[in-house]
Amino acid sequence: MDLQLDGKFALVTGSSRGTGEAIAKGLAAEGAVVVVHGPTAADAEAVAEAIRAAGGRAHVAAGDLATDAGAAEVAAAALAPAGAVDILVNNYGTAARGSWLETANAEWIAIYEKNALSAVRLVRALVPGMQARGWGRIIQVGTIGSTRPGAVMPHYYASKGALANMTVSLAQELAGTGITVNIVSPGLIRTREVEATYRRRAAREGWGEDWSAIEARIARDVMPNLVGRIARTEEIADLVAFIASPRAAYITGCNIRIDGGAVPIVG
Repeated sequence: MDLQLDGKFALVTGSSRGTGEAIAKGLAAEGAVVVVHGPTAADAEAVAEAIRAAGGRAHVAAGDLATDAGAAEVAAAALAPAGAVDILVNNYGTAARGSWLETANAEWIAIYEKNALSAVRLVRALVPGMQARGWGRIIQVGTIGSTRPGAVMPHYYASKGALANMTVSLAQELAGTGITVNIVSPGLIRTREVEATYRRRAAREGWGEDWSAIEARIARDVMPNLVGRIARTEEIADLVAFIASPRAAYITGCNIRIDGGAVPIVG
């Protein structure tokens, strides 16, 4: 399927590693010109260079999206190559350990700055240009925990819940403009960090060293789902690429789960 993304300019935040890296590479493989974002230019350049080596086109933007000044720097760098950003993928964010009774108010504010207001800042900077051109795609990367939160990490789930809420509101604000707004909500994803975390847990709890066995244990006991494994970064990237394409023009205001049919633990 031709996703008709050739020549579209896409900014993927938090794309110097993990799921964001896969999204950036996936969009580039479909012909988009990708702006890779990381905390430093060096972080982002490594991914951009990999995209170029594979025949794609990539630029770099660096900055702290948790601040107004940092977000302005990123937006300016993203607009510099062509004066336009057609696709904004708000992937940047963070998870953090916490609990209702011990997590300080400052930690709640900090994670909201990173997971929610970072997206607001870039929307305000880039949407006017999309409106002027009559076309755009805004895709947030959230979590199934935004609608099915656990007891742990309440500040993380609340911030991602806000992102999901804002998606619906913004879709209504931009109705009829040619801009769609959606959020992709994955379950657990096999990033390098996630795999390392569960390999350590497997060693502590005697699950064995074979990753397929560890993954099956995760899908059975930690985050049960109907597929029996956790997501691959490329699967998230493929979904984002489709939603970003002209072929997905009738999809907006949606919270799209990609979680293997995750089901709650019973008993």
